[in-house]
Amino acid sequence: MSSTEKCTPESSNTVFVLLITVSAALGGFLFGFDTAVINGAVIAIREYFQVGPVLVGLSVSLALIGSAVGALASGTISDKFGRVRPMMLAAALFIMSGIGSGLPFDIWDFIAWRFVGGVGIGLASAITPAYIAEVSPAHLRGRLGSIQQLAIVTGIFIAMLSNYLIVYLSGGSASDPFLFGVAAWRWMFWAEVPPAVVYGVAALIIPESPRFLIAKGQAERAQGVLQKVLGCDALAKVNEIRKSLASEYKTTFRDLLELPGVKKIVLVGMVLSVFQQFVGINVIFYYGSMLWRSVGFTEEHSLWITVITGVVNIVTTVVAMLFIDKVGRKPLLMVGSAGMFVFLAVMSYLFAHAPVSAAGTPVLGGTSGLLALISANAYVFCFGFSWGPVVWVLLGEMFSNRIRASALAVGAGAQWVANFAVSASFPSLAELSGLGFTYGIYAAFAAASLFFVMLFVRETRGRELEEMG
Repeated sequence: MSSTEKCTPESSNTVFVLLITVSAALGGFLFGFDTAVINGAVIAIREYFQVGPVLVGLSVSLALIGSAVGALASGTISDKFGRVRPMMLAAALFIMSGIGSGLPFDIWDFIAWRFVGGVGIGLASAITPAYIAEVSPAHLRGRLGSIQQLAIVTGIFIAMLSNYLIVYLSGGSASDPFLFGVAAWRWMFWAEVPPAVVYGVAALIIPESPRFLIAKGQAERAQGVLQKVLGCDALAKVNEIRKSLASEYKTTFRDLLELPGVKKIVLVGMVLSVFQQFVGINVIFYYGSMLWRSVGFTEEHSLWITVITGVVNIVTTVVAMLFIDKVGRKPLLMVGSAGMFVFLAVMSYLFAHAPVSAAGTPVLGGTSGLLALISANAYVFCFGFSWGPVVWVLLGEMFSNRIRASALAVGAGAQWVANFAVSASFPSLAELSGLGFTYGIYAAFAAASLFFVMLFVRETRGRELEEMG
């Protein structure tokens, strides 16, 4: 193809882009697996270490502080070392956390290993969407960016499925012995190690982000990557990116929150991240088995319900991938917010009006139990086609080239802090105020998120990254 021939959407090498996107998105798979694997083990850990609701909440949520640390550090790390080498570091942290979490001496040792895994999650959560956005042609970027969320929800599903299978094969409880007489809950964490190794190997193979290479003066290498991505000579694209980078100065974290033109878009990204968590979605994924056991289901059946929820999450993410580049980002967010509000409100009503057992927990049976299950999965459905994938896509593409790494780090960091606040507070909030009140809070945030999107979020569908500002 001639060096003067213009690259078109039809010329894009979709297969190559898809392969490197899937390889990078393995970080999202581990992100989902690592955050959800605690779901099946939380009751066994509470019983093994004999701890109350506060330490149970911390054992789940302090990993999220590690995620915030990893996300905030990702901007500096990826600006200095690129997008690929931090992926290798994240893989190493996942391996260490998987092994250590299955061999804790006490609850604080367990929390420390979960924190290590959290740092890996934070790195992967910020770097992967930036990398995918930077290697994707504009007309495919929404669908390819959604692969990150598909990988996350697949990781969540595999964690839930492996938890269920391990408990089923061990005799019905995560405290029962599994292979070699070792408690089932320990194997839940060790199951993370093989995919973490695969992720590390994949990170060794994929090319570096062309936009990072150009920023570091390696235009020839960048052109080679872009030619494989675009399926045509990419010199014009290299010059376009170089011009975009040259027109913008190096942005610091302080600049992100002080410069008028930058501050607004970064704050929008931060608030999007906070709303994604304050609708309470991870309560379903972190505490689902505990939640369903508290309303009368057995441990095995509770884990099976979480598997069904994981399947719903995957299906809806595929729906988002099919429509995100056709419908746009903003409409999906708005419809998702409205749906989440409705089904969270139903769950709040059901739990608030459920009869209470002698132990003080709500008891859902018959029609109310079935309606709660349907509402919970409908809520996950609404999140899965909207706020789950779309926020990650927006964070990867709404910022200009020069600020993307730092702004994404701030956005992802805000998300993990919000995730920590929700996850740490849920056990105590549910015990003190009840599940009805707790789900009512999440419903209120779902309603607020709708108005925020209407007023402040700009559509990014079909725009080149060099146009973002």
